[in-house]
Amino acid sequence: MKFGSEFAQRFVRPTGALELMEDLGGAGPGTLMLGGGNPARIPAVEAVYARRLAEIAADPVQFGRFAASYAAPGGDLRFRASVAASLAARYGWPLGERNVVLTSGSQSAFFVLFNLLAGDTPGGRRRILLPLAPEYIGYADVALAEGLVVSRRAGIDELDGGLFKYRVRFDGLESVPDVGAICVSRPTNPSGNVLTLAELARLDSISRARGVPLIVDAAYGLPFPGIQFTEPGLVWNDNVVLCLSLSKLGLPATRTGIIVAAEPVIEAITAFNATAALAPGSTGAVIIEPLLASGELDALCREVIRPHYEQRSREAVDWLRHHCAGLPLRIHRPEGAFFLWLWLPGLPGGSAELYRRLKARGVLVLSGHHFFPGLEESWPHREECIRINCSQPPRIVEAGIRAIAEEASRAYSA
Repeated sequence: MKFGSEFAQRFVRPTGALELMEDLGGAGPGTLMLGGGNPARIPAVEAVYARRLAEIAADPVQFGRFAASYAAPGGDLRFRASVAASLAARYGWPLGERNVVLTSGSQSAFFVLFNLLAGDTPGGRRRILLPLAPEYIGYADVALAEGLVVSRRAGIDELDGGLFKYRVRFDGLESVPDVGAICVSRPTNPSGNVLTLAELARLDSISRARGVPLIVDAAYGLPFPGIQFTEPGLVWNDNVVLCLSLSKLGLPATRTGIIVAAEPVIEAITAFNATAALAPGSTGAVIIEPLLASGELDALCREVIRPHYEQRSREAVDWLRHHCAGLPLRIHRPEGAFFLWLWLPGLPGGSAELYRRLKARGVLVLSGHHFFPGLEESWPHREECIRINCSQPPRIVEAGIRAIAEEASRAYSA
């Protein structure tokens, strides 16, 4: 069957997100899964969710919210109220349930946000500005038209110990034309970079001066799951659109995205939900709501989830330094999330070829060239990086790192 619409041409073509998810869903037995974004399966965390499922099954009222009735178009009301109350108590923000809306996963949230804020308008075309590339692969293709995402390459600070760090290059940022919103992830997927509070404050000031919102994607960061090792603290005001998720808490299959914003933004997304899907699912919201309200979720993030990923990150860095000795490898300083971002300067054949060679060996990583959406200038750096997921069992991560070292060595010696 031929799909001839512009919508079809835009959304059925091959994309980096499609490659990522097909790798994730199609991995066979024995595959070393260092690609994709699956969180770790942490027994202590899953035991809490299993307990909640038993409580829900035993309570007709909870089960009704969980599976037997539609939620409001903005999502489960009790969960939205708990999110608002938790953030208000923790950060002092003036929030209520009308500042919170749920979506069917974060990707759906960015689809509606980007297309609400960018596109053709009576005043001309508006674009989403990503001030620090590399940036999340999923931003690249959610806009309804080509060219609605524009990015600026990051500055690079080389650090001791074979590490480096990206920073926002503010020079000229204010003059990027046709901006409808500024968007950053924190921690950044793919690199684990955590923008400083000073960088966030400056981006907020720039966005306010331009009369556009600042979108902060905190799917890996604060307040939950809290996989953030530096720069504690979070920014929100009536010009900030804060995006959260339950996926990295260990519940990716519930597809629960959360947006915290001023009421006009929430009302627009609620209307979209009603038209596109009637209402978002409630399963994740009902599982998590009492954990959030009681403080148990915060303790789980602080005492179990963050330490788990911090330990995995340290182990993986040690294995990289051991197995890649002699290679010109630099690692982005791990500051959050559960990825490591590897830079191989001058990599012969580039990162896409390294990805293909590793895939042929049953090792899945992500080629870095996918993570520069909207970058209009040439930059060899984008062909020299790969992203690895270090959340899988240690034996898998180390075996995958060993294979990366072997294939990279072959590339440099060819």
